[in-house]
Amino acid sequence: MSVGILGTKLGMTQIFDEEGKAIPVTVIQAGPCQVTQIKTKETDGYEAIQIGYDQVKEKALNKPLLGHLAKSESPPLRHLREYRIASTGEYELGQAIGADRFNVGDVVDVVGDSIGRGFAGYQKRHNFKRGPMSHGSKNHRLPGSTGAGTTPGRVYPGKRMAGRLGGKRVTIRKLSVAWIDSDRNLIALKGAVPGKTGNLLSIAPANIVGNSNEQ
Repeated sequence: MSVGILGTKLGMTQIFDEEGKAIPVTVIQAGPCQVTQIKTKETDGYEAIQIGYDQVKEKALNKPLLGHLAKSESPPLRHLREYRIASTGEYELGQAIGADRFNVGDVVDVVGDSIGRGFAGYQKRHNFKRGPMSHGSKNHRLPGSTGAGTTPGRVYPGKRMAGRLGGKRVTIRKLSVAWIDSDRNLIALKGAVPGKTGNLLSIAPANIVGNSNEQ
């Protein structure tokens, strides 16, 4: 178990390996982050590290959050997230965490919000089959029956219907680190990650997903 890192999605591109094969990658601004709180079994009942990311002006945060960050002498940070770990002995308040904690070839899990696509219909949201397209059908993109009228006399909760699509927390597991620039805190992961450019991401060693305490 290990602490992850917060970052921002910069976009997708491609790199080439030693054999000249093109590898699609997502470039992420990974940190720098700062340790803002250390939780132990004695004080909180479990071991965890909370990190902060994305420095902003003081007026962008409320006073309780500024007071919390002041305990670790951290600057105003917009996003906070904690990761449960086996032991907190190697970490200290105010410690900087950057992209150099990962190596090329490491396997990571990435958590972020998917792209919101607004109000969507049955075909786009749930892959329903459309109705006949012949003249007079009047059932091209309708949902069909949603339940009997007499029994149960209502629509069951959870029925697949039209509604908001996307904009939900998504985890992409086991992406490999293809390239690292430690000086600029940049990481390139093989494949795609959730969300659009500028999306906040949590990157952690595979099978380790941090408990969110995001602000």
